[in-house]
Amino acid sequence: MRFQQISQRGKQYLKTAETLLRAAQTMTDRAIADQLKALAEDYERRAEKASQVDAAKAFARSAANVEEIVDMA
Repeated sequence: MRFQQISQRGKQYLKTAETLLRAAQTMTDRAIADQLKALAEDYERRAEKASQVDAAKAFARSAANVEEIVDMA
């Protein structure tokens, strides 16, 4: 994941990904371990996307607040 601020929702996805990776490391069945790793990668992608979406929403709210303040002046 690129360096950026991670949203709370993104942190939850990353926490799940880490849990899945830990579980994969303890598996003796390679097929199941590979599936858990793939699922963890999916959660990492979800974390990045969630953080991007949350940042965009926060920026839009901020811009709307600034516009509201300017309109009041």
